[in-house]
Amino acid sequence: MKRVVLCLQYDGTPWQGWQTQVSGRTVQDRLELALQKFTLTDVQTHCAGRTDAGVHALAQVVHFDTAIEREASSWVRGLNAFLPPSIAVRWATEVTAQSPDGFHARFSAHARTYHYALYNHPVRAPLMVGKCGWAFRRLDADAMQRAAELLLGTHDFSAFRAVDCQAKSPVKTIHRIDLARRGDMIVFTLHANAFLHHMVRNIVGSLVYVGYGKYPPEWVAELLHAGDRSRAAPTFMADGLYLAKIDYDPQWQLPVEAGSGFPWL
Repeated sequence: MKRVVLCLQYDGTPWQGWQTQVSGRTVQDRLELALQKFTLTDVQTHCAGRTDAGVHALAQVVHFDTAIEREASSWVRGLNAFLPPSIAVRWATEVTAQSPDGFHARFSAHARTYHYALYNHPVRAPLMVGKCGWAFRRLDADAMQRAAELLLGTHDFSAFRAVDCQAKSPVKTIHRIDLARRGDMIVFTLHANAFLHHMVRNIVGSLVYVGYGKYPPEWVAELLHAGDRSRAAPTFMADGLYLAKIDYDPQWQLPVEAGSGFPWL
């Protein structure tokens, strides 16, 4: 058996997240259907990060095992022929997976990067619906950045995890959290070893409260130390969230794409 790794890009708007569901309206369901049509076999896929409904991916990494021989370019062209317009394979490669510590899309990853695109304007932008979050009051990006920096490092992020989060430990390490204002767009970039369920959207929601002036930047540190989800801001909308990059050890020699290709990111 060969282990094939794919990089997947998708618009999460029409899908009920990554993970397979009875409805079949998920990214995993459509990818496995495309694999079945292309290989005439049943294939089970494994992803680096299970995105929620409405969440997008610039570079989701997926692996599967198969006995079928194909060139990398053939996997890309063949699968894209069976995928809907909102999902595309960007690249494919084969890795060695004979040993117990062989490559795994999820467990071999040592860091992940998410972007959150937030449109900050008094009037909503119809052309950005589904692609960006929206805040109609002017946000103080400098105050939000000061608050964000209080989250750097290794902490118990219970205050920012979903109630139904299944992670064994709430302790994660945020290596980088930046905000960049570009006109009416604010782009958040979070880089961490791993994220809890809803962690990015919960952090963004609380930073927006700081940006509104509802709380000072220090409030975020208070939330972190209290570990009480009910004290933090509501989970922010999924629309502007993008799984941007998965980091792996160079030994796997996975292709790397330069830049996001999107002007708002």
